[in-house]
Amino acid sequence: MNKRALRTAAALTAAALALSACGGSDESDSGEAAESSDFGAVKLQLSWIKNAEFAGEYFADTNGHYTEVGFSEVTMDPGPGPIETLVASGEADFGLSNAVATAQVIAEEDAPLKIVGTKFQKNPFTILSLADKGNIATPQDLIGKKIGVQAGGNETLFDALLEVNGIDPSQVEKVPVEYDPAPLIDGEVDGFLAYLTNESITVQDAGYQVTNLPFADNGLPFVAESIITTEQMIEEEPEKVKAFLEAEILGWQDYLRDPEEGARLAVEEYGADLGLDLAKEVEQAEVQSTLIVTPDVEANGLLTISDELVDQNLATLAAADIDVTEADELFDLSLLQELLEEKPELAEVPTTS
Repeated sequence: MNKRALRTAAALTAAALALSACGGSDESDSGEAAESSDFGAVKLQLSWIKNAEFAGEYFADTNGHYTEVGFSEVTMDPGPGPIETLVASGEADFGLSNAVATAQVIAEEDAPLKIVGTKFQKNPFTILSLADKGNIATPQDLIGKKIGVQAGGNETLFDALLEVNGIDPSQVEKVPVEYDPAPLIDGEVDGFLAYLTNESITVQDAGYQVTNLPFADNGLPFVAESIITTEQMIEEEPEKVKAFLEAEILGWQDYLRDPEEGARLAVEEYGADLGLDLAKEVEQAEVQSTLIVTPDVEANGLLTISDELVDQNLATLAAADIDVTEADELFDLSLLQELLEEKPELAEVPTTS
C-alpha cells in the first residue's frame, strides 16, 4: 500500500475494472452450492490500488472461489475513494475499510453499515521516520518534531495518537502532506504518517534505515481491511454475505500458502498497468501476513474478531472522539460465526510458506 486518508469525500475517483471470476469446480461441494445458489454479479470496492494488499481477492478470483460459492462475476473497483459512501448507497455490495473510517461515517452520517469480518487484525498505520534523523521510536519522541499528516481522517487518527499518549498537540508541529514520503526523505518533516506495508518499505528500499511507531502497538489498536456491507444486505440477503465471506476466506487461505504468488498476481495480472515492483510487493506480502495472522486468528479462523479486540476498537474510537460506543453499532459478526459453524474447515489457517 499506500496511503491514505481514512477517507475524504474528495478522494480520487479510480476507474472501475470489471473482473470476471474464473473457473469453478465440477463435482465439489462448493460447485454444487454454485448450482443451487445464483447470487449474480457482485461489486467489491477496494481501499487502494491493485497491489499485493488484495492478494487474497486475486486468489479468490483466479482460483474460482467466487464462482464456486455462487457469484457470476466479481468487479473489483480500485481505490482510493469514498468507500463507505459507495457501499451505503448501494453502488458497491461490499467494501474494504477499517474500524475508524467506518465508525466515523456511521456516527456523522448515520450510515447503515456494519463490519462483517476483517483481514487485518492489526492496523498498518505508523509514524515513519529515518533512523539517523527523526528516529521516532516512542510516542514521547514525537514531542518537538514536525510530523507530516495527510488531510482528512488521518488527522483524526494522529490527534487520537497524541491523546492516548498524553501529548499536548501544541508540543508537535503537524505539517500537511500528500502520500508521497518525499518530504521525509528531503528533511522537511521528522516523521510521516504512513503504512507499514507501503511507504515504510518504499523508503527502506530506497536505501534508508527507518524507524516505525506503529499505531496498533502504541495505544490505537483497530482492525483494518475490514469487510463492510449494509444492514439491509445482512438482513435481506444473509446467504449472499456468507457466500462472499466464504470466498474471501478461501482466497486468503490460498494466499497464506503462497504469498509470493499473491505478489506476482498483483504485479503481472491485476495491477499489470501500474508498474509495480515485484520485490517490493513480495516484501509487502510478508509484512501484511503478520497483520493478518495472530494467535486469536490461529485459534478462531481468518476474518474473525475476538471480543477483546472489539473492545479495543471501541476504546480507540473513544480516543478519536467518534461517537460509536456499542459493539453492535459497528460490528455484526453473526453471519461469519454461522458460516464457520456450518463449515468448520474454513477455520483452518495455513502456515505461511
